[in-house]
Amino acid sequence: MADQRIDTLFDAERIAVRVDEIAKEIALAKFERLLVIPVLKGSFVFAADLLRALHHAGLGIEVDFLSLSSYRAGTVSSGQVTIVRDVETDVAGRAVILVDDILESGRTLAFAKDLMAARGADPVLTCVLLNKPEKRATQIDADFTGFECPDLFVVGYGMDMAHSYRELPFVGVVIADD
Repeated sequence: MADQRIDTLFDAERIAVRVDEIAKEIALAKFERLLVIPVLKGSFVFAADLLRALHHAGLGIEVDFLSLSSYRAGTVSSGQVTIVRDVETDVAGRAVILVDDILESGRTLAFAKDLMAARGADPVLTCVLLNKPEKRATQIDADFTGFECPDLFVVGYGMDMAHSYRELPFVGVVIADD
C-alpha cells in the first residue's frame, strides 16, 4: 500500500512494559485453574506476549481459543457477532480471562463474556490491549487494560486493515499520503 504510511501510536518497547505489568496484575489475583481464551484473530500477538509474561509472573495456565467476527473485511463493526471457531475446553467452574486486542463497541467482548458465563465459567474477566470507549454500544468495561486509545483506526501488533499490517511490532495509525 504505497500511498499510505503508518504513524506509531504505541511503540514495541512501551507495549512490552505494559504487557508485563498486566501479567503481574493478573498474577496478584491468584486464580485457581485459570483458563486464558484469546479472541482471534486480532489478539493473537498480544495474547502470545501476555501468555509468556504470565509464565514469567509465575502462573501456570491453560489456553484455548475463540474466534469471533463482527468486522469481516470492513473497518466498522457490523453489529452482528458470529462464532467462527468455538473453544474446545469445558469452562464450567473455571476462572476465565478473555483476551482481546481492542474494546470498542463492546459487542464482541460482551458476547464472549456472556457465552462463557452461560457455560458456567466463574469468574469471567476481560483483558484488552486497547480501550476505545467513545464508540461503546454495550455496557462493558475491561478488567485489565493496556492503554486508553484515541478514536482512531489502529493497526499492527495483530490488528489489521483488510488483512494487512498484523505483523507490525507496534500499534499505529494508517495515514493516507496525498
